Amino acid sequence: MQLRKADRRGLADEAADRIREAIFAGVFPPGSPVREVELAASLDVSRGSVREGLAVLEREGLVRSAWHRGTRVIDLTAQDAEEVYSVRAALEGLAGRRAIGQVDLAALTDLVDAMARRLAAGAPSDELLALDMEFHDTIYRSADNRRLLEAWRAVRSQVHLFQLTRIRLGHHDYRAVVVDEHREIVRLLDAGDAAEVTRFAEEHVHSAKRVLVGQLDGSTTETSG
Repeated sequence: MQLRKADRRGLADEAADRIREAIFAGVFPPGSPVREVELAASLDVSRGSVREGLAVLEREGLVRSAWHRGTRVIDLTAQDAEEVYSVRAALEGLAGRRAIGQVDLAALTDLVDAMARRLAAGAPSDELLALDMEFHDTIYRSADNRRLLEAWRAVRSQVHLFQLTRIRLGHHDYRAVVVDEHREIVRLLDAGDAAEVTRFAEEHVHSAKRVLVGQLDGSTTETSG
C-alpha cells in the first residue's frame, strides 16, 4: 500500500485528505479495514495525526469505528443508498429554491459546458463527477444558509462515494444523463419557478438513487448466487 505523503502543515487534515482520496480511488473498498499503523507508515506521519484524520472521515460518514473491531470504510448497501439519497434529495430541493436569483448561472453553465467537452473527449467518468460535485457545491454556497451548507458537507463525501460506485457498476447510464440533467437544472433556476426547481432537483437525486439501488441489489444477487 502506498499513499501520497502528507504535507508537514495541518497533518491531521492532510491525512484525512489522503485517506479520503484512497477510499474514492478504491484502494480501501467498502467494508475494508483502515489501520492506523499502516496508514501512519505510508503517509509518514504519527499515529495521532492518522487517528485525528480518521475522526474527520468518521464525521463525514466515510468510515466507522467500533470497539475491538477497529475502523472500517462504510458498507454500501441498498439500504444505505436509500438513506443517503433521501436525505440528499431533501437538501437539494431546499438548496435549489434558495439559489433562485442568487446563484451565478454563468458559472453553472461553464461547469455544464466543461462536462460536455470532457464527455465528448472521452474523459473518465470520475472527472465528470468532479465537475458534477462542483456544480452542486456552487448551488449550496449560493443558497445563503449556513446550516444547509453544513448539512450538505456532512453527507457530501458519502454522496461522492456512492456516485463513484454508481459509475463503477454502470458508467454508461451516468454518462448518458449527466450533461442534460445539469443543463436542465440551470434552465429551471434561470426561469425562477421554485416549485419546478424543487421538483426537478429532488427527482434528479431520486433517479440516481433508483439506478444505484438496482445496481446494488443486482450485485448482491449475483454475489449470493
